[in-house]
Amino acid sequence: MQVIPFALIKIITSFSCFFSPQVCSMGNGTSRLYSALAKTLSSTAAISQHQNYLEESDHEQLDPLDPKDLLEECQVALQNRPARLHREFVSRADNFGSPHTFRVMQWNILAQALGEGKDNFIKCPMEALKWEERKYLILEEILLYRPDVLCLQEVDHYFDTFQPILSRLGYQCTFLAKPWSPCLDVEHNNGPDGCAFFFLQDRFQLVSSAKIRLSARTLKTNQVAIAEVLQCKETGRLVCFAVTHLKARSGWERFRLAQGTDLLHNLESVTQGATIPLVVCGDFNAEPSEEVYKRFASSSLNLNSAYKVLSHDGETEPPYTTWKIRPTGESCNTLDYIWYSQHALKVNSALSLLTEEQIGPNRLPSFNYPSDHLSLVCDLGFSVDPDRLL
Repeated sequence: MQVIPFALIKIITSFSCFFSPQVCSMGNGTSRLYSALAKTLSSTAAISQHQNYLEESDHEQLDPLDPKDLLEECQVALQNRPARLHREFVSRADNFGSPHTFRVMQWNILAQALGEGKDNFIKCPMEALKWEERKYLILEEILLYRPDVLCLQEVDHYFDTFQPILSRLGYQCTFLAKPWSPCLDVEHNNGPDGCAFFFLQDRFQLVSSAKIRLSARTLKTNQVAIAEVLQCKETGRLVCFAVTHLKARSGWERFRLAQGTDLLHNLESVTQGATIPLVVCGDFNAEPSEEVYKRFASSSLNLNSAYKVLSHDGETEPPYTTWKIRPTGESCNTLDYIWYSQHALKVNSALSLLTEEQIGPNRLPSFNYPSDHLSLVCDLGFSVDPDRLL
């Protein structure tokens, strides 16, 4: 008799809840999706072949899902919620197109345990934070923009939601939890939160992967990063992608600077001194006026911030990437960034941010939007001038 590990039983049980008809009636399409997914996750063959399911990111590929079908399922599940807020891509004025582009999404999706437990968004109804529907809003956002590379922070439903779903959409998945996640302090938590990295396997091939626990000088910290070197299947070019989430809160500016410096040091090694182009996505918890931002902007890796493209002068960050109300007051800040090697890559377009009117007086998160941070999405292209490459 095959013994099923307790951890995998929890995954199967949680995943069964994802498409549960008790949550909402979604018709035969949902039943088919749920049946196929649950059957595969619970199969003894899959269990016996993948005893290290929780540690590995490259397990056996399951039958693929059609992203259009899954998007329709999400939209049916959300039919009783307000309509999705509209955003448009803004192209650079000097964009003449690039024959080889790829789409990157950066998003702090708000850990479920923190949203319902610690973060205390006093203007957001608790009903809007329930995972039973909030997960559909998150997946809908991903499916709408269909990034080639996806970087997420505050992921505490990786194993029961994002890995099983996104792997079947063609993504290769990697996760790194925080050593001492604050989610673990919340009753009925779903495990630690962390950073997750996903890439479409029909666009890129993995060359190398590094999981980094960030240091502040000699002190190992609670923040992490993932850095993976990928090869573009269309061009053969290498690109290093990194995802991170730096220390939060006011008063920790020097700590963030030390973490950012450590990350840059690691990335200098991974990119062989900027020989390999680099894209860094993250919630830096730092405004552009902070030293860690300035350190990235002036580093030897020759990085620029992609979302400057939305400004009139092309040199200014957006006024906010997060907007929330807590008991301490209202905060509207620019904390999230997509950095890229400006000598080897160029920004073709970026997804506009929600306006203040769209966000509404109660700010984020809300019934309209699942996180207190806005997703950042941009289309990057390889430089067509080989002389500009290092």
